[in-house]
Amino acid sequence: MTEFEDISLEEMISDGFDIVAEEINLSDFSETDKNSGQKIFPILPVRNMVMFPNVVIPITAGRKTSIQLLEEAQKNGDFIGIVSQKNSDLEQPTEKDIYLTGTLAKIIKIIRLPEGNITAITKGFHRFKIKKIIDNQPYFKAEISKLKDTQPKNQEEYEALLENIKELALKIIELDPNIPNAANFAIKNINNNDDLLNFICTNASFPSVVKQKLLEEKSMMERANKCYEMMHEDFRKLELRNQIHQKTSKDLDKQQREYFLNQQIRTIQEELGGGPESDVEDLIAKARTKKWSKEVEEHFQKEINRLQRQNPNSPDYNVQRNYLDFFTDLPWETYTKDIFDIAKAEKVLDKAHFGLEDIKKRILEHMAVLKLKNNMKSPILLLVGPPGVGKTSLGKSIADALGRKYVRLSLGGLHDESEIRGHRKTYIGAMAGRILQSIKKSGTSNPVIVLDEIDKIGQGLHGDPSSALLEVLDPEQNKSFYDNFLEMGYDLSKVMFIATANSLSTIQTPLLDRTEIIQIAGYTLEEKIEIAKRHLIKKQQEENGLDTKSFKLGNTELKHIVEAHTSESGVRTLEKRIASIARWVALQTALVKEYDPKISVEKVDEILGVPRPKSLSEITGVPGVVTGLAWTSVGGDILYIESILSNGKGALTMTGNLGTVMKESATIALEYIKAKHDELGIAQEDLDKKNIHVHVPEGATPKDGPSAGIAMLTSMVSSFKNKKIKPHLAMTGEITLRGKVLPVGGIKEKLLAATRAGVKDVILCEANRKDVEEIKKDYLKNLKVHYVNRMEEVIDIAIEK
Repeated sequence: MTEFEDISLEEMISDGFDIVAEEINLSDFSETDKNSGQKIFPILPVRNMVMFPNVVIPITAGRKTSIQLLEEAQKNGDFIGIVSQKNSDLEQPTEKDIYLTGTLAKIIKIIRLPEGNITAITKGFHRFKIKKIIDNQPYFKAEISKLKDTQPKNQEEYEALLENIKELALKIIELDPNIPNAANFAIKNINNNDDLLNFICTNASFPSVVKQKLLEEKSMMERANKCYEMMHEDFRKLELRNQIHQKTSKDLDKQQREYFLNQQIRTIQEELGGGPESDVEDLIAKARTKKWSKEVEEHFQKEINRLQRQNPNSPDYNVQRNYLDFFTDLPWETYTKDIFDIAKAEKVLDKAHFGLEDIKKRILEHMAVLKLKNNMKSPILLLVGPPGVGKTSLGKSIADALGRKYVRLSLGGLHDESEIRGHRKTYIGAMAGRILQSIKKSGTSNPVIVLDEIDKIGQGLHGDPSSALLEVLDPEQNKSFYDNFLEMGYDLSKVMFIATANSLSTIQTPLLDRTEIIQIAGYTLEEKIEIAKRHLIKKQQEENGLDTKSFKLGNTELKHIVEAHTSESGVRTLEKRIASIARWVALQTALVKEYDPKISVEKVDEILGVPRPKSLSEITGVPGVVTGLAWTSVGGDILYIESILSNGKGALTMTGNLGTVMKESATIALEYIKAKHDELGIAQEDLDKKNIHVHVPEGATPKDGPSAGIAMLTSMVSSFKNKKIKPHLAMTGEITLRGKVLPVGGIKEKLLAATRAGVKDVILCEANRKDVEEIKKDYLKNLKVHYVNRMEEVIDIAIEK
């Protein structure tokens, strides 16, 4: 019928007694009120409280019917019957839902609260029993019969019992921190035994059902005995709780205190839906969604059982939890479906990369076999070539063509084996190796993983990561790759690894043997121009906030940029030059200056600076200077071999930061000349009385290798005979002591470097003919290649008559 707040002893003392003491004279509500002629009594059901006679207590009412009852009763000076509800959850109690025994009370004062509720200070007088409900609208009205209390026969025993109850109540107040000190004062100042008993029964922490039974008990002695028994039970619980608290507080040291705090955190986590039990449940729920073998399932069950046995506050618990998190995050037998549309894949590769026909052909072959067989192990490709030719970005295009996830893993500077194989999980901060972390990141067990800069892996104090890759990159072994953190094999056979490198010289032979090497040479002039038109210009326009009409570069301007402002195999420097032009255009646009969107060659030089010289004729137009071809980690390049004679005793001096092999080539060349001087037309006197100095410019750059042998010999012969080398001629090849020319490597890169430098004739060993034939004829359309077997042929071709 009405809503009531729980009435506590604290509320009664602070809210009731203060008001009564200050504003109400209780003598105004004396025994004469009991003789009222009232026959029909309003009945007020209350929840979670039981009222006893001779007790002052506040009652808060919130509903209109209850407020109406209290206001009318106060206005008419009527008594009201206060009864308890059997079920405190009911909002509209019926006659069956209330107890028949209650207490007659008088309203002392009504206090109106700001939110619209009212608090009535009431005083109980008599116990009563409902005889008949007369009306229930707007509130219960009933006829009642007053109940009399039976006084004890043995008054001394009753008084002694009440004294014990009073003493026990004071002890309970002392032990229970939730009871205010004002209760102590109230109990000590109640002199009437019956009033004391009723006061304690009202404010004790007994359940409402127990209090109702005490109210229905007519014998004061029996009521006191039951109350004392219940108080003893409460006292024992309080005493035991305090003993436990004192003992725990006394024994707590730093570690125990932390444990106690962790227990509280755990409780809070459990309330919020976390905690150890939730950890295990989450992991098991994740495991249900996984596809894995019986072996993996057994391993997971073993590890989850271990987690359940561990103390959540121990460091090992977090280690085990992290391990199982990683274990369940791995995709295991989850694979993406490969796209077998080879025509579409070819378009994707052609759109993203211009040229690179060999690698595109190899990928399409792989897709064709995979389409037919459907269970082929993924190949392990090693793309080798100079910087800027698109090795890394090619991996992304391959992933797009196959419809696989793409992950790039940079290995440059890696010097710890654990980065590949992972750490054992017992170590602090242990984690899986980069391979499995990449698998987890991709979310599938068959991604395309690009192992970038594999030739720049270091070797430190913690093992050799290059050797750890032997298992990763072996199609026969990586079906069960063992990671130290995972502690079991993981199938990498479906992963497509694409490694990139600038040079093969620093990669160990067993690792090379496990890969399929694809050489990517530099781009020709025409390819660079096409790449710039298709990709680089658009990219720089977007990155610099320009539209496609902001500037234009034609074939002539792009050719000039490539020849006069770059010297590389790839297109990275070319992109930087185009970016400089784009920034210049952005500046003119921001300053609202007029400019011609069609950038001319003159404007290119104005923006990029002075172009480098193109012609080699001035450099090689003196005796003793030969153009050689070299291979470096950044692609092919040209170098100059200089020699000069001076008076002396036939000594040989070499400078230019030369390596051992290159010095040996110079020594072999001089000894060959001494042995064949008559055939070469060189006087013996010149060999005996002239010192020869061989120098290779750019002395700060280390140089080594046998491929400059024929260039050194030709340079010396040119100096001794004082004859020039033919213009626009370059050469590369190794020599023997008997004058035989041997083949060398890096032919494609060297020939591309020759075309960039304006060379028109190249001398190569006959054995290198097959290398030249593998190169597209378009690359060599302005280049004439001369094949030789012996040094005499080289001199005959190179030196002017």
